[in-house]
Amino acid sequence: MIPIPKAPTIRSENPSVEVAWFCDLCNGDYEYLGVPDGNLRSSFEHCSDIIRLADELGYQNILLPSSYQTGQDTLTFAAAASQFTKQISLLTAIRCGEIHPPMLARTLSTLDHMLKGRLNINIISSDLPGTQRDSKTRYEISKEVIQILQQGWTQDQIKFQGKHYQFDLPTDPVKSYQQNGGPLLYFGGISPDARALCAEFCDVFLMWPETEERLADTMQDLSLRAANFGRTIDFGLRIHLIVRDTEKEAKDAAKQLLSRLDLERANDIKHRALDSNSAGVLRQDELRKSADPDLFIEPMIWSGIGLARSGCGSAIVGTPEQVYEKIQRYIQMGIRAFIFSGYPLIEESKLFAKSVLPKLQTINFAEAQGRKPKGIPVTPLTTGERK
Repeated sequence: MIPIPKAPTIRSENPSVEVAWFCDLCNGDYEYLGVPDGNLRSSFEHCSDIIRLADELGYQNILLPSSYQTGQDTLTFAAAASQFTKQISLLTAIRCGEIHPPMLARTLSTLDHMLKGRLNINIISSDLPGTQRDSKTRYEISKEVIQILQQGWTQDQIKFQGKHYQFDLPTDPVKSYQQNGGPLLYFGGISPDARALCAEFCDVFLMWPETEERLADTMQDLSLRAANFGRTIDFGLRIHLIVRDTEKEAKDAAKQLLSRLDLERANDIKHRALDSNSAGVLRQDELRKSADPDLFIEPMIWSGIGLARSGCGSAIVGTPEQVYEKIQRYIQMGIRAFIFSGYPLIEESKLFAKSVLPKLQTINFAEAQGRKPKGIPVTPLTTGERK
């Protein structure tokens, strides 16, 4: 058996994990990859069905992505979902610089109160639609937006003088429902600027699928970077799933998923996403070139999805026992958060929830890390003094 890479220093030593699903707000749900199906379009109804089911099945979190594609606006959908979900947290993507930071802070405060603390935030630093900035500028903007949000959640005044934003404002309009630092910040990106940002400010570093060795190297690097700021962070993995009763059935399902794929059309679909040329996507593309003829980059990790999808490009493929064992290897490596998905999203969420999820020890990060209060907190939108 291949040795498990050594775990880095992490925030959550408890081996319990947060298990999330993925909601298709951006026109990416398929039965056959790259073949549009009107029944799986990113309508409000379909996306609502995905998140309702994930809530009922016991997933702790769900990623609501953001992209300039046909589908649902992330914050609008999250606000609606706050009213028909019960226990699941919403990992809501925000693209830094898209909304004026004080008004973004106010929007997130509103949403956090509507959800009563079931809000997590996925920080995105890719280009805004129709614009192109260098990496340094994009991450400068993200850094300033995060600092403004965190001042709003933790201080009485936003006093910020940066290169891109300058504010002196009271924080009453933007106080979060969550305490002890406000909503947790999840972040993904492997460029040097991205790593520096996460190490200094974020709580969970999200990775896309690579070999265990590569993942371990990234985790060690981020852990050391965070330590330079006197911090620890947690690590998460965004990856697809194909879970079937036998290994042959799982691999056959992977082949079937690509069986109607037109590579030219697939490339077009992939490059609709704003992150299609990011360092993380390019690393996955390069790794797939060294895969075996069946597109496996290591045992059980199949990279075929990356032919027609930006972002997360690989899946764990196997029986329930094999998938569980692979997840346990990741946990021993120090990964504490998972964001899973599969095609179609509803069917695969059921298969995983039935055969693997009950075996995992799960946890809600916001509760475990003291962000989500046990009772109603005193804020301007609850019982605080009305000024």
